[in-house]
Amino acid sequence: MSKRTVTTALACLAVIALAGCEPATTAQQPATSPPSPTTSDARLPEKSDKPVERAAVANFVGMGLQSAQDKAQADGFHLLASHDSAGRGRMQAFDRNWKVCTQNYKPGKNIPVDTELDFGAVKLEESCPSKEETDPAPAGKAMPNFVGKSVKVARGALDPSTSITVTDAGEDRMVLMESNWKVCNQTPKAGAVLNGQPVEFAAVKFDESCP
Repeated sequence: MSKRTVTTALACLAVIALAGCEPATTAQQPATSPPSPTTSDARLPEKSDKPVERAAVANFVGMGLQSAQDKAQADGFHLLASHDSAGRGRMQAFDRNWKVCTQNYKPGKNIPVDTELDFGAVKLEESCPSKEETDPAPAGKAMPNFVGKSVKVARGALDPSTSITVTDAGEDRMVLMESNWKVCNQTPKAGAVLNGQPVEFAAVKFDESCP
């Protein structure tokens, strides 16, 4: 090693000793994470500017229920419902066996296609009622008048805890499908105070007359 090299090395050691530190190195700064967005920074969902699709309601009265539903769907309506126009509480299990008597929106009315269309219907062999039969209001503290109503509808209007007995008013038959039977007599009578007592119905089939 040359004398000049030794001298230079000693000079560097002296500088380090006087500074009381190690040879300087390049410090790497830690990467900084982007600030978390605050509530005010977060973008709110943008409202859709897409116009609501609308369509004119067709005249469905007189159509078979299945055909009416197919037509409504072809027109863009997919929220469809149906009910028993005769007020008997029957389910439209086989749509082809029912025909439309009423609809909840008049023909020609222009409405959004996400609106529910509700069809009132009766079975094909039945005539549409002169007016839509409505279900009785839920029984409160007084016994409603269920005479002429289906046993199924009457049962549905009473408190679920009510003890109900149904008998055949004409013959000694079992009342199996209650939507096919109408109330002829009831105990307690209409207007009587309901305090949890049992209820009795005497009924006949809808195509029969009460005795």
